[in-house]
Amino acid sequence: MPGQGAPANDAWEALLSAHAALMKQFAAEDIWAELSMREYDVLYTLSKCPGPVRISELNRHVLLSQPALSRLVERLAERGLVQRHADPADGRGVRLSLTGAGRALQRQIGRPHARTMTATLSSGELRELETICRKLACQTGPLLVAADNSPEDTRP
Repeated sequence: MPGQGAPANDAWEALLSAHAALMKQFAAEDIWAELSMREYDVLYTLSKCPGPVRISELNRHVLLSQPALSRLVERLAERGLVQRHADPADGRGVRLSLTGAGRALQRQIGRPHARTMTATLSSGELRELETICRKLACQTGPLLVAADNSPEDTRP
């Protein structure tokens, strides 16, 4: 029962409950076009990158195994949503970025997520939530730098 345990446990349970509720709501929405939620996650993560990234960097920010991510990126590239670039620092390496079509689809799908958040939380609560989440995320490693922090940014 909330509020009766240690504050850290209560916070953890609240975080997991909020995540589960939001993910169920997002999954039920008719906004996914031809993407799965995992494919959207990859497009969203790439949208935050200031430039092309190696798949190993991308893998640190999504909940997929390296082989599953490689297969998913292959499918996204075949559909024209992700582009591969030769890595100038390593001739054997490849860097990934969104194509114009991939960026447009990510924004189209991301906008309803942003609206869900703004319909539920005040601007002050959104800033507080962002601060807390970034603080927690920084404990596991640096975040990717957002490529576009304009008001049109569609981070969920």
